[in-house]
Amino acid sequence: MSTLPTPAERLRSLLAAAGSLTLLVPGQRWDLVGAHRVEDGRILLDVPPRHIDTAAVLELTDVAPTPVRSRVRAKAVLGGWLAAHPGGGVALELAEAALQDPAYGRDAEVAVDPDEFAAAAPDPLAHVEAELLCHLSDAHPDAVDRLARLVPPHHLHGVRRIVPVRLDRYGVVLRLEFAGRARDVRLPFLSPLDRPEEAGDRMQELYARARCCHGGH
Repeated sequence: MSTLPTPAERLRSLLAAAGSLTLLVPGQRWDLVGAHRVEDGRILLDVPPRHIDTAAVLELTDVAPTPVRSRVRAKAVLGGWLAAHPGGGVALELAEAALQDPAYGRDAEVAVDPDEFAAAAPDPLAHVEAELLCHLSDAHPDAVDRLARLVPPHHLHGVRRIVPVRLDRYGVVLRLEFAGRARDVRLPFLSPLDRPEEAGDRMQELYARARCCHGGH
């Protein structure tokens, strides 16, 4: 069973959750705020139609909602050209996409096939991840301490702070912060969730497993 979203799923999730994007066309740059959406696998943009048939690049930076030292979780670049959308507006005809996310390898850049992007679905928690992570971090530090019992004890030597930094249908990721470095540890759910309403039950399953562990920090 997979414990990670595919790069295409991750990219769809980033676009679903992003409040802003940067659009680059020859000689012009836009910071788009609340001006994009994905429908039927196509990226629709609220931009002037005069740029149709123009080469374009979208840039996206994903920032952790919780207070950790290195907050950039992922970066993505999507290239193609702008075209008229049959339903009105402008669409980015995706030709190539690249994703940088430490989950797929430190400093690695993963290519995402446009057809795989179009077929992928965003994570069920993409729209609520930030809210759930901040609530867990701010309101339930004791729960974070319990989750840390699931981390192999040798990873906890010298740890100064533990903060939840990512949450998706496959599990929760804890950021272990040390004096001069950090490490992310994924705690997988017993089975991936399909709806946001299932997040509470999956977290309770993790807490139950943590109660059976004799570790800690």
